[in-house]
Amino acid sequence: MFRKKEAKHKLVVIGDSLSQGFKNGGIYRTDINFPSFVARCFDPVPEFIQPSFTAQAGIPLNLEILLRGISEEFGESLEWNEFVGAASHTFKTLKRVKKYWEGGFKDLSVDQNQPYHNQAVWGFAINDSWIVNEKNSREFIDQNKEQFSVFGLLPEHAKYTTARLVLNPTLKPETEENTQIQNAQLLQQDGGIENLIVCLGHNNALGAVVNLELKWSEPKDLTAFTAHRTHSIYRPIHFEKEYRELAERISEIGAERVFVPTIPYPTIPPVVRGVNSGLSSERLRYFDYYTRFWIWDEDFDPVKHPHLTKDEAIQIDFAIDEFNSIIRKVAKEHGWFVVPMAKNVASMARRRLGGELLQSYPDDFVAALKRNPLTSHLVNEKDEATLSTDFIRVKKETGKMYKGGIFSLDGLHPTTIGYGLMANVYRETMRQAGVKFQKPMDWDFIIQEDSLVTTPPALLSELKMVLRFLAMGKQERFVNLGKSILSQALELVSTGTQRSG
Repeated sequence: MFRKKEAKHKLVVIGDSLSQGFKNGGIYRTDINFPSFVARCFDPVPEFIQPSFTAQAGIPLNLEILLRGISEEFGESLEWNEFVGAASHTFKTLKRVKKYWEGGFKDLSVDQNQPYHNQAVWGFAINDSWIVNEKNSREFIDQNKEQFSVFGLLPEHAKYTTARLVLNPTLKPETEENTQIQNAQLLQQDGGIENLIVCLGHNNALGAVVNLELKWSEPKDLTAFTAHRTHSIYRPIHFEKEYRELAERISEIGAERVFVPTIPYPTIPPVVRGVNSGLSSERLRYFDYYTRFWIWDEDFDPVKHPHLTKDEAIQIDFAIDEFNSIIRKVAKEHGWFVVPMAKNVASMARRRLGGELLQSYPDDFVAALKRNPLTSHLVNEKDEATLSTDFIRVKKETGKMYKGGIFSLDGLHPTTIGYGLMANVYRETMRQAGVKFQKPMDWDFIIQEDSLVTTPPALLSELKMVLRFLAMGKQERFVNLGKSILSQALELVSTGTQRSG
């Protein structure tokens, strides 16, 4: 009896920041992203090669590492008279990061002649998977002066530097025009792909919330190089056109199985904060305004602060509903498997749901939280995990996190635990599609590796005070320096993923 030859590459990914593992404002450890957690469920663990970004604590800016560094130098709290010193510390850190990732310390090319199994690049929209390559990324960096940096101290065009190192790690001319899709085709030609995850589409909408601007796509945005697009969110008709082109290109690769996620509402992550003092506990109510997450309710002024209105937030979410209908329709036409990420994220939006969850966390995850002495306090007397989509909060008295845990310090990307929960949804969908896993999710490992949740930086207990101080604009001479520490850094990180995607 003829037996089909087993594909050489068990798992390959084409994606954006969520599949690359971006968190806390940068890409740092790719070994703890959700595809890596899925791969660990196979026995033996398959070859799953990814680029490394651990040098200088990642690119463009790792807020967790930055806060820990400031804490080590200035202690567990930051007094007003220490803002100048903290700003100086930040400048030195960013200058060092900038110099490294611009090749100032060493040649950044690596001896990696086979494309990486994980072809994810943060900030990529759907059409970047066939438009962006190392050559045009390098040319854009060379020809355009950086405009969106903290006093010029972040890496020039960090996303394009990341794209160069993912798409053409050797930096050799013969592979300089390889795109994500072309690299996946090369892996298919080299023995075949069993499972292909295509995690794209988020950046076709996220610009609306991180830039707090509703600007719909125009036809020119579908073909323009990423930095030259002007939209913040795609019109559904444009999304369908682009997603169908993606489907044709992905189908030509010929992977055995293709998995695509639905897109969560971008109004859920705490990159934006809903403001409405009269909001009741009624489920699925929208706030009157959505503003920066470091602006508290009592400080918000719609005349002074950038924001989206309730009607704009509803328009964004309605567009996402249409996006997901398109994804499900196209996936069905091509025999792909849909990963229900939108449903799972929505079920965890505790603040939006009036303080309740629509879906409980996995039992084995809750058990692992209880086993770890650094997270056991996150399980209540009813054996329920208390993690939420709120921005992380830390008690000064204990130094422990008491709110949040799903999203990292940039307010947009998951924590390591958040990526673990994503991996669990992918794993279940893949299992239902016939993928054979030999091991369960390694929740003990995932929780252990989430330093933000297990041992949060001490300064996080002071975060509200510091950010309120910056937002209110008191003591101008400290504001100008202090903004580079947190406020401008946080804004840059969140908007930096969207300036060109």
